[in-house]
Amino acid sequence: MNKVYGSAAEALAGVVKDGQTIAVGGFGLCGIPEALIAATRDSGVKGLTAISNNAGVDEFGLGILLKTRQIRKMISSYVGENKEFERQYLAGELELEFTPQGTLAEKLRAGGSGIPAFYTRTGYGTLVAEGKPTAEFDGQMYVLERSLKADVALVKAWKADKAGNLVYRLTARNFNPVCAMAGKVTVAEVEEIVETGELDPDQIHTPGIFVQRIVLNATPEKRIEQRTVRK
Repeated sequence: MNKVYGSAAEALAGVVKDGQTIAVGGFGLCGIPEALIAATRDSGVKGLTAISNNAGVDEFGLGILLKTRQIRKMISSYVGENKEFERQYLAGELELEFTPQGTLAEKLRAGGSGIPAFYTRTGYGTLVAEGKPTAEFDGQMYVLERSLKADVALVKAWKADKAGNLVYRLTARNFNPVCAMAGKVTVAEVEEIVETGELDPDQIHTPGIFVQRIVLNATPEKRIEQRTVRK
């Protein structure tokens, strides 16, 4: 099975469709699959539910899909860097499911592991827990959280072999491994592709069984979300 595709557009062909749920790796702008996000915009799909730690910024990351109104709902933990997101949400044009950051990571990991739900203390007694079952364990109250699965996962890795085994680099790993697990179809954008067997098995972060398609982006832009310099 050939998992390597010639472009981001080719890697998404026949995969992304209207109304899907997509899980997108990254934290802020760190470790986002920028070429795959742009190709999703160019595909013209609409009505998407996007699972992502955040919503990018106005002109980059998932912000470009918000600008083109291709996302109808966000499942996120932080959305404070995107004015268009704020405008759409306050105007009632965009649905939002706020999820604590650690809970979001666990919901994706659980979904990829075949676990339908789990109990957590996080969010109990807050708006996050409204309408959800609760239970007491060892004198503490917990809220039941359903796991998350995605029709398509878009992830970014540093290096892959042709079998789809992935290695992430430093903090760019972030939400990418759990997003890769949660996708029915996972497409990975990578900076380097090597022959199968060249990666040290002990250094592989995401096994190739979770990855169906790979695309090379050797020179990603890697924008910095907030830059502070001394005068």
